[in-house]
Amino acid sequence: MKILVVGNGGREHALAWRLARSPRAETVYVAPGNAGTATEVGVQNVNVGAEDINGLRDLALQREIDMTVVGPEAPLAAGIVDAFTEVGLACLGPHQAAAELESSKAFAKDFLARHAIPTAAYETFDDLEAARATIEARGAPLVIKADGLAAGKGVTVALTLDEALLAAESMLDGAFGSASERIVVEDFLTGEEASFIALVDGDTVLPLASSQDHKARDAGDQGPNTGGMGAYSPAPVVTDAIHARILETVIRPTVQGLVAEGRGFRGFLYAGLMIDAEGTPRVLEFNVRLGDPETQPILMRLQSDPVDLFEAALQGRLDQHSVDWDSRPCIGVVLAAGGYPGPYERGHVIHGLPATDLSEQKVFHAGTALNAEDAVVTAGGRVLCACALGDDILEAQRAAYDLAGGIHWTGSFMRTDIGHRAVAAQLNGGRS
Repeated sequence: MKILVVGNGGREHALAWRLARSPRAETVYVAPGNAGTATEVGVQNVNVGAEDINGLRDLALQREIDMTVVGPEAPLAAGIVDAFTEVGLACLGPHQAAAELESSKAFAKDFLARHAIPTAAYETFDDLEAARATIEARGAPLVIKADGLAAGKGVTVALTLDEALLAAESMLDGAFGSASERIVVEDFLTGEEASFIALVDGDTVLPLASSQDHKARDAGDQGPNTGGMGAYSPAPVVTDAIHARILETVIRPTVQGLVAEGRGFRGFLYAGLMIDAEGTPRVLEFNVRLGDPETQPILMRLQSDPVDLFEAALQGRLDQHSVDWDSRPCIGVVLAAGGYPGPYERGHVIHGLPATDLSEQKVFHAGTALNAEDAVVTAGGRVLCACALGDDILEAQRAAYDLAGGIHWTGSFMRTDIGHRAVAAQLNGGRS
């Protein structure tokens, strides 16, 4: 099969790498890709932007692409699946109507309320004075969210009243452009976060391995929110009982609710969850695609052929499939550019990249490019993700940091505690 992966981040490098390893893959094209996909065996970059839907559609027709897998949220929100479907192209992802589950947090919260799916209490505002009055009445802590897509950075966890008011003012004053013309103010939930991703074919839900992201920039879950500074899989907090509860109270009701509203879902449904001390999962957010950086450790553990699974989702045959996983945990550590998630420099040469892949370690590229001398340089905020498998979570953590520690460029940094909850659970005999 000829396969097209849309996007240029770490998630897309991981997808292209894993798809190219399938015996069913002839060539995997990535549009536009990065420096990592440019040198991956069996993978070719194509210079078409991830949001150029007409260009991507024409590319898929010209190259006779058998299957397209969409990585980022923006093309899904813009209707890439609708455009591909209209000309008979198989494109894995939800149609534009279902993608609103991610492209509008206000829609998602209203959807959760309509279908009695557990989430935090909330209100939606497009007027600052009304938002200010509610924030002052509710008090802190609160969570302030831009309604639209903001590259994973449109959320402020405000621990004080001043932080909440400042976040609301900044967002409604245009901090994220049109994405923050409307905001959601919701209660702060306590517990432990987990990422739960399922492959959906419209009816059947096939859960992928659990994972946990680290959104805060700094160790100890401090600092500003980011698109994700690292992740690991599986997440010990998602026990068998909680896994079943998530399917019963969140994932299946969401899929059924979308069908009932004429927005049938096909693709990857991602629920960001807060799991409280009683094991009750509540939805923090929905994504309508694979997470980044969760995808990297998840795909490192995937043993089933992804081409078979993705094709089955497109054809409505997921009920005939199961997924096999490497039992070992995997940790991915993000290396970021100095200044991220704020302004950062580009074009710094990256030193120390491993010359060859090891079977249990892999560096996935995200914000990278090749310069005129074919050197790998920085081209984004989150630049690389160093992943490693281990016999236990502590070994995986050590191996991932050993791999990441050999890589550097001017201003590079990383969190030093990715996987800390799972490590604590292991050291405490399973109690996080």
